[in-house]
Amino acid sequence: MTHDAPDRRRVIAGGIALAGSALLPSAAAAQAGLGPGADLLATIRKFLAGLDDGKRKAASFPLNGREWRNWDYFGTDTNIKPGLRLDQMDLAQKQAAWNVLAVLLSPTGIEKTRNVMTLQDVLASQGNMPGQRSSERFSFAVFGTPSETGAWAFRLEGHHLHQSISVRDNRIVSVTPSSFSVNPNRVTSGKHAGLVTLREEESLPRKLYGDLNPKLQGRARISATPMNNIMSYAGRERANAQALGIPASELASAQRDLIWQLVDTYATDYLAPPLADAQRSRVRTGDREAVHFAWYGPNTAERAFGYRVIGPNFVIELGSVDPAAQHIHTVYHDLGNVLGRTG
Repeated sequence: MTHDAPDRRRVIAGGIALAGSALLPSAAAAQAGLGPGADLLATIRKFLAGLDDGKRKAASFPLNGREWRNWDYFGTDTNIKPGLRLDQMDLAQKQAAWNVLAVLLSPTGIEKTRNVMTLQDVLASQGNMPGQRSSERFSFAVFGTPSETGAWAFRLEGHHLHQSISVRDNRIVSVTPSSFSVNPNRVTSGKHAGLVTLREEESLPRKLYGDLNPKLQGRARISATPMNNIMSYAGRERANAQALGIPASELASAQRDLIWQLVDTYATDYLAPPLADAQRSRVRTGDREAVHFAWYGPNTAERAFGYRVIGPNFVIELGSVDPAAQHIHTVYHDLGNVLGRTG
C-alpha cells in the first residue's frame, strides 16, 4: 500500500464540497481563454473514434461530476485512476492518446511526462508493488461532450502525474491543476541510472534560498520542519493562497529572476505554444512584486525540504515525502480558474 495522501478522506470530502462552485468560466472569460481549442478537439475526437464502445465508455465521464472534482495524483492500493489506461489500449489507440498530449505539451512537457511514468517501472523493478506499478498505468479521460460549443474537459492522471485541461466554446480556459511528482527523483541504479526528473524544481529554489542574506532567510523560512506534502489538494485548491514568506519586492534583481524561472518551470515550460505564451502572460498579471516565496526545512542537498510560491493568481507547492528528498510531490494551481471554475 502507498502512503502519499495526508488523509484521503479529507481529499474526497473536500472534492465533493467544491460542487457548489460556479461551474465554468463566463463567456467573456472563455473568449479570452488561453488559446484555441480546435486542435485539441480534433485529436480528442480521433482518440474517441478509435475506441470500441466499452473503451469509449471507460474513458468518458460527466463534466463536473465526482470524478472530475476529485482530481488526485496520490497513490492508491492499485494505482488505478478513472479513465482508460494506456495498458488497456492497442498500439493505434496509444498513438492517438499521445497525439492528444502533443497538442498540449512541449517537448519538455512530454519528456517530463514520460519520465514520471518511467519511475513507476523503476519502483516495480526495485520490488515496490511490482504487480501494481507500470509506466502504462496512466489514465486518459474525457469529461462532457467534446464540441465547438459548450464546456468539456480532458485529463491525464496516474500515480504522481496529473494534468487537467478545461475547454469552453472551443477555447482552452484552464490548464490546472498540474502535477509532475516523483519517486525517486534521482535514479541511482539500473538501466535508468542518472535520470533526474525534477531538476529545476529542486535546484532553482535551493539556489534562491541559499542566496538570501540571513535576515531574509529567517523571514522566508516558515518552519524548520520540511513540508511532507502539498497543502492544496482536491477541494482545497484555493484554501492556502495567503501570502507567506518574503515578497519579490524585497529581493535583488537576480533573485527575482530566479523566482520567475521557477514559476515558468511549473506554469509554462511544459506547455506547447501558444498555451505557454498565454500562461506566461497570465501568471505575470497583477502585482509581480507581491509574489511571495516561502521555505520549509533546511537547505541541504539530498535532504527533505519544501517551498511555496504564491502570486496574485497562482500557488506553487513542493513537499518532500521522505527524508532524502527522493519522494517529492508538487502542484501548480491557477487560483482564478480552478478546474475551469471561476467561483
